[in-house]
Amino acid sequence: MDLRQLRQFVHLAEALHFGRASAASHVSASALSRSIRQLETELGAALFDRDNRTVTLTRQGETLLGWAREVLGGWDVVRHRLQAQSGELQGEVSLYCSVTASYSFLFELLGRLRRDHPRIEIKLHTGDPEHAIERVRAGSEDIAIGARPDALPAGLAFRPITRSRLVFVAPVRHPQRRELARRRPDPQLWAATPMILPESGLARQRADRWFRALGLRPRIYAQVAGNEAIVSMVSLGFGVGVVPQIVLDASPLAGEVAVLGVQPALAPYEVGLFTLEKKLRSPLVAAFWAQRLSGD
Repeated sequence: MDLRQLRQFVHLAEALHFGRASAASHVSASALSRSIRQLETELGAALFDRDNRTVTLTRQGETLLGWAREVLGGWDVVRHRLQAQSGELQGEVSLYCSVTASYSFLFELLGRLRRDHPRIEIKLHTGDPEHAIERVRAGSEDIAIGARPDALPAGLAFRPITRSRLVFVAPVRHPQRRELARRRPDPQLWAATPMILPESGLARQRADRWFRALGLRPRIYAQVAGNEAIVSMVSLGFGVGVVPQIVLDASPLAGEVAVLGVQPALAPYEVGLFTLEKKLRSPLVAAFWAQRLSGD
């Protein structure tokens, strides 16, 4: 077993697809398959169940995955410390964030990182910000940008970037927009209003709590993954939504929706960087973590 094989194994365990894993490993699919078979022979255990359509981790594969991430992470820490001692950091940091965060924060963060550490490369993945913590804790990403939960999980480090209001938005031409925008909500009106809410996560929890405080259950028209999609559906007149203000500010459809200034207001978002505390021992992760925005 060598580090190259371990990295190939981790790529396949995360992608569960030989084509994508071989591309990430910079080898052919057949070479990756041979490497995995050699690893299974050396360990005396099947690491994957595979057929013509699917690839899944076995229980033994899940055990090896945790160990492999620890070994590779430890190796990277040592390698990067040696590089730092020689005067220049070099390597790759994986980062996860939403599309909105990618153009709200990353331009400045990555610009400063490129200036200070030109040989650090960023592997960027975008998606629903509600998955940010999950991806960092699973070891799939070094760093993620997301909203801080009410209780921060043990072992997770958080560095705030900004705060954002969480707001109700309605179409600008909604026939009852003025009534909905009253500072003291009318429970009967809100109970009859179609709502477009996040499927899960912090915004959904806070919206559910707001409706419970009114003593009613929302009339849910749609449950959506992704804040940008909520703004789109609201702008088309399908209902009232809940989104962070930073998403609305960056949306090309911001002029098609209106913020409803109801009271009590939803608790604001605290947006920032997440990583595992042990990852901060890596000079590459620490270098990214140390970057500051102009508003910090």
